[in-house]
Formats: sequence, C-alpha cells, structure tokens
Amino acid sequence: MSTAFDLNTASSVKSVAALLAAQQQLGDAKSPAVKNARARQASEDFEAVYLNTMFSQMFTAMDGEGPMGGSKTLGVWRSFLTDEYAKTFAKQGGVGIAPEVYRTLMAQQEDRSAGGAAAEARP
Repeated sequence: MSTAFDLNTASSVKSVAALLAAQQQLGDAKSPAVKNARARQASEDFEAVYLNTMFSQMFTAMDGEGPMGGSKTLGVWRSFLTDEYAKTFAKQGGVGIAPEVYRTLMAQQEDRSAGGAAAEARP
C-alpha cells in the first residue's frame, strides 16, 4: 500500500522543528552576541524553509523533458534544486520574513530572561 506524501504537512513540521530548535539553542547560549548570531541564523533558516515550500509548490505542475523527464528522479532533483534556491534567496534577504522571526525570537528570549530573573528574586 502506497502512502501519499503531504508536502504541506512535511513543510509545516519542518518549520516548527526549525523554530523550536532555534529557541532551544538561544536558551543554551550564554553570551548576548552568540544569542544574536544564533537568532539571526535561525531566522534565515526559517525563511529558507518557507521559501522552499513555495518553490516546491511552483514546480509541482511541471513535468519536464530530457533524461529525467516524468520520472521519480526528477522529483528528487527538484527537491535539491528548490532547497538551494530557498537558501540562496533567504541569504540574499528573502521576502522579509527573517527580520520578523528574529524580532519574535529575541522578544521571547527577553520574556524568558525576565521571567527567570523574577522567579529567582522571589523568597
């Protein structure tokens, strides 16, 4: 029995996993400079996952010609291609998602720090 692969679910899971991993890394970092660098990288990675989903959807209706046209090999090759496109776009500034994700990550980190400091101050 063949199971259909749901691209939207896989991409959503990947996005959430990337964001949770970024939050964990930020919590483990000691230096503010390290936290900033990790948050920026996580933001860029998150945007790359989002862009990869968009690019993958753009190419789904295209069959292709040549040695890989219409085969499963074409799908694998396209997944690598869209992943590289997404990483390149995100590194060059993307569509503007990364700065907002960065601000959100830093705000959450400040909230956690303030909450932890308040808990330590209680008798």
